Amino acid sequence: MTIQHQFQPDLPPPPNTVGLIGWLRKNLFSSPLNSVMTIVLAFLALNGLWLVVEWAFINSDWIGSTRDDCSREGACWVFINVRFDQFMFGFYPQEELWRPKLFYAALAIFTGLLIYEKTPKRGWILLLFVVVFPLMTTFLLFGGMGGIPKVETHLWGGLLITMIIAIVGIVISLPIGVVLALGRRSDMPIIRSLCTVYIEIWRGVPLITVLFMASVMLPLFMAGESETNKLVRALIGVVMFSAAYMAEVVRGGLQAIPKGQYEAADALGLTYWKKMSLIILPQALKITIPSIVNTFIGLFKDTSLVLIIGMFDVLGIGQAANTDPQWLGFATESYVFVALVFWIFCFGMSRYSIYLENKLHTGHKR
Repeated sequence: MTIQHQFQPDLPPPPNTVGLIGWLRKNLFSSPLNSVMTIVLAFLALNGLWLVVEWAFINSDWIGSTRDDCSREGACWVFINVRFDQFMFGFYPQEELWRPKLFYAALAIFTGLLIYEKTPKRGWILLLFVVVFPLMTTFLLFGGMGGIPKVETHLWGGLLITMIIAIVGIVISLPIGVVLALGRRSDMPIIRSLCTVYIEIWRGVPLITVLFMASVMLPLFMAGESETNKLVRALIGVVMFSAAYMAEVVRGGLQAIPKGQYEAADALGLTYWKKMSLIILPQALKITIPSIVNTFIGLFKDTSLVLIIGMFDVLGIGQAANTDPQWLGFATESYVFVALVFWIFCFGMSRYSIYLENKLHTGHKR
């Protein structure tokens, strides 16, 4: 007599163990203590969030031109609206604002083309951005040629100064940092020693000291009749400082490459520069993307230190606006706006870093 076994189909898991309900039970309400803590913290968080929303949006004032248009029950965004041009362009002449606006538009176009994955001839666009765009920016913003009025850099400020210092520091410090990292790992003692001394000296000095020295001491070492622009001196200090940190980031990536990659390149008979440019550096830069972008983010935020040498970035403009007798008492709105500007750019860089990591990983990510 044969017994037929009939297998029942697998039953789905209980509804309270999967999905959103299951996640909540596992992570937030797994025990009575966790449940109480979750409820208390959620109440505090929602209460704080409601106060922020009420201050920033519900009771805020958006339309007007004077402090009398603000009710003081919420945020006075009228202050930001009145001072918006200063936050964006500093003290750039009103009749010439089309020039920094064109700079922002060109920068947005170049950035979009470089980020967009399906952009044709991206290499040429990168070359234009590195070579042509700086020349165009100098001619456009500084002027003095082609019938365009000259605007001295001491009138520049706000986000314009922040972007220029950050872009120049990022674009120039990366290749210099790569060269310094290669020099520090060189087999030639003189090259290795010079690069090591440079890196250790600049990494051991605060950026605020570097900016002060570049602004005050650098002219003393130059010819008596020559006068270097203050913005140029700040850019030199930022680039030299950031390049030292970038060199250590790249050196870490070079040390992380397995020795077999170097031996394989040597076995193929490649020259030193071909070995580095075709095999070693692409891998080293790929695995150091998080550290490189982290250095870029730090550099972008450190641009606020130029206030020590009398240059007004977006934070400096906010602090100067807070001292205006007509708008005393609205410092909170100023700092919130500046924080939002920094957060937008830093968050954008961090998300693009994650995108590059996911795009370039070769299946060996842990």
